[in-house]
Parts: sequence; C-alpha cells; structure tokens
Amino acid sequence: MRVLMFSWEYPPHVVGGLGKHVAEILPPLGSLPDLEVHMVTPRWGGGAALETVGRATVHRVDPPITEGDFYTNAWQTNLRLEEYARTVWQESGPFDLIHVHDWLVAFVGAAFKRNYAVPLVSTIHATEKGRGRGSLGTDQARAIHHIEWWLTYESWRVIACSEYMADEIVDYFSCPRDKIDVIPNGVDTERFDRLDGQGLSLFRNMYALPFEQIVFSVGRIVYEKGLHLLIDAMPAILAQHPAAKIVIAGKGPELDALRSQAWRVGVGEKVLLTGFITDENRDKLFKIASCAVFPSIYEPFGIVALEAMAAKCPVVVTAVGGLKDVVLHNETGIVVHPNNPDSLAWGIVHTFKNPRWSQKRVANAYEVVRSRYNWDQIARDTAGVYRQVVAERTVSDW
Repeated sequence: MRVLMFSWEYPPHVVGGLGKHVAEILPPLGSLPDLEVHMVTPRWGGGAALETVGRATVHRVDPPITEGDFYTNAWQTNLRLEEYARTVWQESGPFDLIHVHDWLVAFVGAAFKRNYAVPLVSTIHATEKGRGRGSLGTDQARAIHHIEWWLTYESWRVIACSEYMADEIVDYFSCPRDKIDVIPNGVDTERFDRLDGQGLSLFRNMYALPFEQIVFSVGRIVYEKGLHLLIDAMPAILAQHPAAKIVIAGKGPELDALRSQAWRVGVGEKVLLTGFITDENRDKLFKIASCAVFPSIYEPFGIVALEAMAAKCPVVVTAVGGLKDVVLHNETGIVVHPNNPDSLAWGIVHTFKNPRWSQKRVANAYEVVRSRYNWDQIARDTAGVYRQVVAERTVSDW
C-alpha cells in the first residue's frame, strides 16, 4: 500500500503539535512492512530536499516567495506542492491513498483526490473556531473555518487526536461521528530515559538557585496556552511555597506581555522566560523540574503533558480539551479548574507539599505513556485506518 502524505510542518520546521506528530509518526509508519509513505512538505527551515526514513521518503519543496495574508500564502504554497507532487506520483506512484494534516495542505490533498480518484484521509489537529474560543472574529478566520469544513467533507475518514477534538469536529463542521477515528498523539520515553543518572546540576544552575523548585511550562507563547494565569497564580504559590520558581520556555507573540505582567504583579524575579530552547534542553528541563504545568484555555490534545509524564515529572493541567483525556485527576496528575489562578495555585502547592502522592502519580503516568501513547501503536492504528479506507474504495463506485 502506497500513501502520499502532505504536511505544512516537518523538522527542522516544527511550530507546534502538528509538526511533532508528523515527525514522530513517520519513522514507525515507514517501518511497517506493507506500507510505503511519501511525505511532501514545504522546505521552510532548510533540511535535505530528499530524505529517507525507513520505508518513508520525505520530499521538501522550496516554497514560493509570496505576498499577502496567511491564507493566500498557504494557497500559493499548495500550488507549488501540487506541481512537485505530480512528479512524485509519476515516479513513485500510483498511490492508494492521500493523507493530509490540517487545512494548510487541504487544497493539494483535495486536488489529488479528484485528479486520481484516490480516497483522502485528513488529520485535524486543531480548529480555527476552537482557537477563537468559539468565535470567528476576522474574514481570514472565517475563510480558514470554511476550508476546515470542506476538508472534513472531502475526506473519506477523519482522524482526531482526542475525544474532545472529535466532538469539536462534529459540532463545528456537522461531520458524522462514525466518520471520525480517534488516534492520540504519543511520546518516545527513551529520549528521557537516557537522561536518568546524568549529572544535570550545572545545567539546573542556569535556571534556578539550588534551593528553588522549578515550575516548568513549555510551548508556543500564545494566549490560548493560559500562561498569564500561571503568572497570576504565582503570588499565591509563593505565599505557601517561597522556593517556587517559574520557568517558561518557548517563543510567540505574548512573550513580552508575560514578562511585563510578571513584574507588574511583583513576581518578576521569580519568573524566567527563556524564549526558544532546543529539544535537548527542553527534555533536560522536564527532568530537573519539580512540576510541569499546562494552564491552557484551549488544547486539542496536549502533547507537552505527555512529554512531562514520559520524563517522570509531576503534572498539573487545566480541565480543558484533550488535556483532561490525557491526565487523569489524582491518578496520573492533578487536574484543576480552567481560567482559575487560585485553582492552579492549589494544584501546584499540593504537588509540592505531598511528594509521596506526587511520585505515585508519576509512576502511574509513566506506565500509561509506555502502554497507550507509544508511537509504534499509534502508527499501527493509523495504518489500520488506511487499510479500512483502501478496502472500502475497492468496492465503491466512487
């Protein structure tokens, strides 16, 4: 079975969960004996034009120089992807199935579906209306929302990363629930396991004093991640646990606002905003942190919570989106009320004050990650969707 995949993100260009998902699932997909995958992606951040990952092949296509808004740029980039992928089809096809990740590559995916009468599968990682907390405030947001609806309509099957995301697809796009498969994101525990026993004290000293306990969060610095709530919670945390120190890693449009907020509420010296960090340093921060906190307002899945669980770091999350699917309260982490700094402070202080309970949750979380959220299983589940679609196509009149 041959699959032609399209993704807007792939290393070295990874912005969020979409890029992480594609980067992690491609190697195990490429190792399945009956599957050949060609993945076409814009060459945003460099990398080889052609790369082999097991039986999978990555094609990086130089994007056009574009002018206009983000939606227009996406459309014009899809034209370049379509032009290149026609050559891939001629040289490596025919393909049995097209798989696209999110609306950003919906145009090229739908074009190939129609041109070659091949079924389309889409993975919806997030929605524009969800990011807007139920509203579409601009013409561009409404245009993106329409393309998301159109993509789910054109798709033979739709993959969602969580039950929450599946419900959102049904609610926002009137997509039949029996058309949606829920396959979660995953995490590789080995990258954290190999840090066990390593001396990280010098690394730790770059981020906190020896007596301080690190409250760590990482991700895109955008409003929906709720990091302003974490800073608002810090005075209450310090009143009960003066050794706490917040470390927030990542870049985004809210970075300067968070830094100003920290000083405005009087906790500036206890909040470190690192900006961009490498994957290696992110993994080390998970290992040295006393608590990982994700206070999101909107979160389709929450792969960063899985990473903390894989690193054996106690987790505190808000009860939103996919986070409440991933983290089970009092079993694998602490789940607090969303949009509530007091509840957030309670969860963090509870984690610090009850280390034995925290370590029991850590052990439970690590086992759940290894058994349920491993990429080999996720690749097999995804390939199962492929096989179902191809089998149905063979008996369909299209």
